[in-house]
Amino acid sequence: MKIRLIVVGKTKPPYLAEGIRDYIKRLKRYGAVEIVVVKGVPERSDRNKKLVLEKEGERILSKIDKGSFVIVLDRAGRLITSEELAGVFRRYQDRGVRSWTFVIGGALGLAPDVIRKANILLAISKMTFTHDMTRLILVEQIYRAMTINQGTPYHK
Repeated sequence: MKIRLIVVGKTKPPYLAEGIRDYIKRLKRYGAVEIVVVKGVPERSDRNKKLVLEKEGERILSKIDKGSFVIVLDRAGRLITSEELAGVFRRYQDRGVRSWTFVIGGALGLAPDVIRKANILLAISKMTFTHDMTRLILVEQIYRAMTINQGTPYHK
């Protein structure tokens, strides 16, 4: 299994970066895992929001492997439980999916082209989190899904 997280900009708070590294290390027992950071585009005025989304969208789309199952995080996405995420992995692995790409956009969200590329559109919560926190929450939930599917005691 291959899991790729595509994110806009680097994780800034060291404590979150450390947490993300910890879960990435744990996930490696289930397959190859990588975080791909695409450079964000500075927003200089309200007039260039569309341009920012387009440029970041192009950068994101260029990093998605052909044939990868794409899960995009967006506040308009579906809310699911940890068990349901584990079920998504099981169901699509049974159908032959071996490459997974998760996308977390920048401060302005995601370009429509990136959202259209999604096989599944998910929301982390109805609450708002920083993009850095969302990364940590996502890798923890992916790890939790793997442990659920393996029947290991991490998930309670």
